[in-house]
Amino acid sequence: MFLALEAQDLVRAAVKGGLVIFALLNVVPVLVWLERRISAYIQGRVGPNRVGPAGLLQPLADAVKLAFKEEIVPKDADRFLYYMAPVLAFFPAAAAFAFIPFGPEIVRDATPEGATSRIYELVCDLRVQPSTLGVLALLATSSLGVYGIAFGGWASNSKYPLMGAVRGAAQMISYEVAMGLALVAVIATVGSVDLQRFVSDQARPEGLRFLGVDVPFLPNWHVFHQPLAFLIFVCAMFAENNRLPFDLPEAEPELGAGYHAEYTGLKFAMFFMGEYLAMITMSALCVTLFLGGWSGPGLHLVGHAGTLDPAVVGVFEGALGVFWFSVKVMAVLCFYMWVRWTLPRFRYDQLMGLGWKGLIPAGLANLFLTAGAMVL
Repeated sequence: MFLALEAQDLVRAAVKGGLVIFALLNVVPVLVWLERRISAYIQGRVGPNRVGPAGLLQPLADAVKLAFKEEIVPKDADRFLYYMAPVLAFFPAAAAFAFIPFGPEIVRDATPEGATSRIYELVCDLRVQPSTLGVLALLATSSLGVYGIAFGGWASNSKYPLMGAVRGAAQMISYEVAMGLALVAVIATVGSVDLQRFVSDQARPEGLRFLGVDVPFLPNWHVFHQPLAFLIFVCAMFAENNRLPFDLPEAEPELGAGYHAEYTGLKFAMFFMGEYLAMITMSALCVTLFLGGWSGPGLHLVGHAGTLDPAVVGVFEGALGVFWFSVKVMAVLCFYMWVRWTLPRFRYDQLMGLGWKGLIPAGLANLFLTAGAMVL
């Protein structure tokens, strides 16, 4: 019986994982097209408009071009690490998404006749890998991406990629400290590291309750309870994904392309897709921690539709949760692109100074204030 249940759980996780990976891989070309259109609009340019209507087939043309490009390997490269680097840049970002809840838990009423209290049975948890240690597991998985950058720069046996790899490793490790402090403050507020618990804590139908006062016209999101932690997390998010204004590991005017300068064809495509997958994962984590996750208008009303079959209600709740989650994640991704084409690149000393002298002390102060507020 136990083995049958375990096999059933594995099949369910494999199906959900396959669907999520398929969705993510199809979202990446959309993001590439959207970034080009947004950058063109911000800078007063035309943008892609030749391949397909409004340039919609441009990502497909790019994929074909990369697939048929010549594969060049530097003569003195460490071949094992050279080929491993794109894999380590791609898969940790995709695997980390497995712990993100992209919809509510779908349950059914399993109360036996004559029972005095209701018993609910979990039918489906809308995340690939349900885990009570969701935040910790996600951070442990996503942090492996730094090895892709480090291996890519070292294995190429070239000075500029090596410089980009050193910058990238130092930057990501430094800003993980600030991100961790922001996360600890939110974890202390919720009292759990289960990401599904983070969302349910924010899904208060009555609206925001702040310092004992109800503010019904605002949602009960953690961005209002922990605004400083949110700002620290957003800054660290940009640095973790090597996005402007913190893209010093690539820095085209200085390093050419940084750690992946010696990569071509599909190996470069894996680095490219890994960056966008990491953006999606970090955006989803930001939405889950601070912006209500899958919660949204209408979800708390679904269960009161007494004329509907409970199975229909569960499916409707799941679909509505996935919709609100997708809308919020796309909004954060558009914010990524807006910032990239608006702000200039930081100098490296400014980048590290902001992390160690600005965000980390601010994170410690915020954690101290959070602990004091909880005690009082």
